[in-house]
Amino acid sequence: MLESEIYDLVIIGGGPGGLTAAIYAMRAVLKTVVIELATPGGQMNLSDMVENWPGTEQIGGFDLSQKFLDHAKSYGAEIRLQEIVGLEPGDKFHLVRLADGSILNAHAVIIATGGSPRKLNIDGEAEYYGKGVSYCAVCDGFFFKNKTVVVIGGGDSAVEEALYLSKLVQTIYLVHRRDALRAGMMLQKELMAKPNIEILWNTIPVAIKADEKGVCSVELQDTKNGERRELSIGGIFVSIGFEPNNKIVPADVEFDANGYV
Repeated sequence: MLESEIYDLVIIGGGPGGLTAAIYAMRAVLKTVVIELATPGGQMNLSDMVENWPGTEQIGGFDLSQKFLDHAKSYGAEIRLQEIVGLEPGDKFHLVRLADGSILNAHAVIIATGGSPRKLNIDGEAEYYGKGVSYCAVCDGFFFKNKTVVVIGGGDSAVEEALYLSKLVQTIYLVHRRDALRAGMMLQKELMAKPNIEILWNTIPVAIKADEKGVCSVELQDTKNGERRELSIGGIFVSIGFEPNNKIVPADVEFDANGYV
């Protein structure tokens, strides 16, 4: 491997967006490399089932990720599993530094780094992460089999988490701060049909508590009257959206109000 290589295009991030960009770039005969820190496919790997991919009624998130990856590789796209430690814009080339010491020079760079789960920032969340606090039902749901759990959120991701968990746990409380869900109507219809899922409207979590075995309860607050109550649970899944992974983005690049390029 050369210490410094020149590419037409460096794509930072190997999720659906990054791999799709790689497919189009290779079809345009651009020398392209995709840099991914973790597993190609990104957050899609964490989806139990994808039901809105045109042409396929249902497919597992991991399986669809593999199809994306195989498609990009079929055109000869180079995939490197590496951490990027520096990105320096330039006039002739943009310089991309990798953790293994490699330096990539690129005529163009696509930043497709996606996001990370947004945190609640309440007492007990960080302290009990991995001890009953989770951000991924597909990853951790098995460990909560036959327990009572809480899912926080009201969008598509939260409802999908609850639906997946409904096959494993005894009871699910979907805690949402408003009086209506933001999830798509098809997902809502499926959610309402599940006998072991109860929605707690106009409610927010304010603290997570644990004993020697892990998370044992969550303190909830009514957003209407401010009343608080404690709910006994065996685990809590947080699904309130994502924050952009933008630390690698150079300082002079413009962001929108949500932190995206």
